[in-house]
Amino acid sequence: MTKTIAIIGGGPAGLMAAEVLSAASQSHDIAVTVYDAMPTFARKFLLAGKSGLNITHAEEFARFAERYGASSPRLRPALDAFMPDDIRGWAARLGTETFTGTSGRVFPTAMKASPLLRAWLKRLEAQGVILKTRHRWTGFADNQPGSGFLLATPEGEIAIRPDAALLALGGASWPRLGSDASWVPWLRQAGMEISDLRPANCGFDVAWSAVFTERFGGAPLKSVVTTSDAGAFQGEFVISKHGIEGSLVYAHSAALRDRLAMTGNAVLTIDLMPGRTAERLARDLSRQDAKASFSNRLRKGAGLDAVKAALVRELLPDANRMAPEPLAVLIKALPIPVLRTRPIAEAISSAGGISWDELDDGYMLKRLPGLFAAGEMIDWEAPTGGYLLTACLATGRAAARGMLEWLASR
Repeated sequence: MTKTIAIIGGGPAGLMAAEVLSAASQSHDIAVTVYDAMPTFARKFLLAGKSGLNITHAEEFARFAERYGASSPRLRPALDAFMPDDIRGWAARLGTETFTGTSGRVFPTAMKASPLLRAWLKRLEAQGVILKTRHRWTGFADNQPGSGFLLATPEGEIAIRPDAALLALGGASWPRLGSDASWVPWLRQAGMEISDLRPANCGFDVAWSAVFTERFGGAPLKSVVTTSDAGAFQGEFVISKHGIEGSLVYAHSAALRDRLAMTGNAVLTIDLMPGRTAERLARDLSRQDAKASFSNRLRKGAGLDAVKAALVRELLPDANRMAPEPLAVLIKALPIPVLRTRPIAEAISSAGGISWDELDDGYMLKRLPGLFAAGEMIDWEAPTGGYLLTACLATGRAAARGMLEWLASR
């Protein structure tokens, strides 16, 4: 007898699970249906691809696998089974060649997500997967976990009762694209431990003055080194009207977010001139004409452009009165106090979700046999750079294999 499998959520984790399951459908006699709430599949995946889809990362794998922090040991078996080179091979078989950028990030040569997604959906349909859009999960059938699922559809509410199901509904970032975390109360009511969803890879609010944001809102701060509890990273970020944004800020976002939660205060420290020592800066600043404007002294003596000089004045209004030595120290370690994370709806990803203790090694929910989870619903997080997508794909594959083993055992 054919076993039915429902995958609720048509993002990368859900589609990858569907691919693995449908490839095994003939030998295992299963039928796979993917349900998604949105009018089209993988909307967040497509949005990420608009600026160049970062599909994975080419760094040495042992280092790659540690990028997931405390969740690295639990994710490691899934990552081992679908490494970055495997992802590149998978994409190539779908007609998408990839290249490695200077930072080690891996991108499709076409720098778009849409050709890969079209080929992927075509493959799934060829393997017999039924794809249904505008089918939104609205809770458990009969309000009883394990009894099936209620779905809101254009034709009205329906109930489905598959032999096994996978939840791949994402976290809470970019909810307008489908990942709105509406699943959290239903799983909590079923007794699941769900860590609160929090912004990850996010910007932060800073108490900028109106004058500063009017002139420099949107300006990049280039060639700096940033330091927090996460370590030191070099690159650039953006001064926004609310605070700070950009990949260099995202590298510190988990550390800053957690520091705020623990103490109520967090600081991102900036070295505005990494190429010069404090001693050299002090000497160069001491040679400047005391009658010159402060911005000119910073430009000629320290090499600071307009936005860096303005940032010094913004954060320390009396900096123009400082002696060269303490001013040089400030330029090498300028503290930016952050007030709070930007809203989770703006974040690239989210932390929190289903506790690992709720899942067995096959990604099945221990309290609800036959129900599995994958992707960003689970309590892990990762930096940008291809790590997020890699783990979503890998956990989707791992959950699919867990489902096949569970069905075979029954």
